[in-house]
Amino acid sequence: MAIERWPEGERPRERLLWHGPDALADSELLALQLGSGTRGASAVDVAREMLAAYGSLAGIAAREVAELARRRGVGPAKAVRLAAAFELSRRLRARVPGRRTPLSAPGEVHAAFAPLVEHLRREIFRVALLDAQNVLLRDCVVSEGTLSASLVHPREVFKPAIIESAAAVILVHNHPSGDPAPSREDVRLTRQLVECGRLLGVPVHDHVILGHGRYVSLAERGLVG
Repeated sequence: MAIERWPEGERPRERLLWHGPDALADSELLALQLGSGTRGASAVDVAREMLAAYGSLAGIAAREVAELARRRGVGPAKAVRLAAAFELSRRLRARVPGRRTPLSAPGEVHAAFAPLVEHLRREIFRVALLDAQNVLLRDCVVSEGTLSASLVHPREVFKPAIIESAAAVILVHNHPSGDPAPSREDVRLTRQLVECGRLLGVPVHDHVILGHGRYVSLAERGLVG
């Protein structure tokens, strides 16, 4: 039965209005993002099918837009809407509006960037631009790789730092495997970028590799300096 034909007190939209979002199940919140169902299945039915297929909201959030778009009752428009909602949630977790974000320790880097990348199934290499007090000016994506590797060019790392007159940078990337242990390529790249930063007068303070709930600081391992 279409949601519009449900008793008013059982419809997700009305229940959220009257009782707040905490009163809704995951499937109901997801259904509100979907907006509508498909022939023979309400939006809540489609949401329940997705949760059953992927195990949880986190499992859905980790999927690529193209994969979600292929599911029955979803399609490209709804998949994009879901991806936007999940990304907004990640950014809210990673950033508090109006608050300066200090990045003086690896734990602070992990807290700021893990919500943005730890769910991803591909490597993302970011550079965090710092002011003289080690406060984040902004960050940018330098490279998006595959499940196993990403290509990073020193020019793309230091160009935004020079444009922003950053005092220093911190390198950040994720390991989709969940294990943040640095590879030989990670160590080689770090040493190359540290040397480039020294020549340009933009020091690299750290290279933090993020896994699932864990991180490794190459500065703590003596590989930056």
